[in-house]
Amino acid sequence: MTAVTPASFSVPVDEITVARARAGDEAALEALFRRFETPVYTLARRLTGSTHDAEDVLQETFLEVVRSIRRFRGDGSLAGWIRKVAASKAFMRLRRRSSRGEEELPDDLADPAWASSGGGGAPAAAVDRVDLEAALAQLPATTRAVIWLHDVEGYSHDEIAVMAGRTASFSKSQLARAHARLREVLAPGVREGACT
Repeated sequence: MTAVTPASFSVPVDEITVARARAGDEAALEALFRRFETPVYTLARRLTGSTHDAEDVLQETFLEVVRSIRRFRGDGSLAGWIRKVAASKAFMRLRRRSSRGEEELPDDLADPAWASSGGGGAPAAAVDRVDLEAALAQLPATTRAVIWLHDVEGYSHDEIAVMAGRTASFSKSQLARAHARLREVLAPGVREGACT
């Protein structure tokens, strides 16, 4: 089975563009938006499971970037900061959806067009990816967000807890549930720890 890859936030941004954006230069802010639009949308799409929510998270992320870029001190990478803002906005959207008692929006992550749009690869690889995408689509939105951030994006439980407004224990339990559910879906009838 083909592994899914994180949204590529390794977008080169020169220091001059960042300095201009921090000074409020609209052209520099537009350049940042154009450079990070696809990775932010992709991450938001993965975390929320909805194109509509991903579009909203994209807008909310860049509104926050425009509001807060003057406070960006450059201690870490700009890409890492924008990625954390996007993940936090996605979690806020999931919490709002949950607090309103809304049903999870129809999840179209298992749509072969979406799975293969991740870029390149042989058709057989796309079919394998669809299986994993379909399995991920069966998880509740918050659980899917936690597994994606931890296992694919590489965030720690503490970092996920901050983004989700929860505890590290919450993140750990969601991850354990996600792994168990994915094992059931992807390898039904296989006992945990059994050799294949």
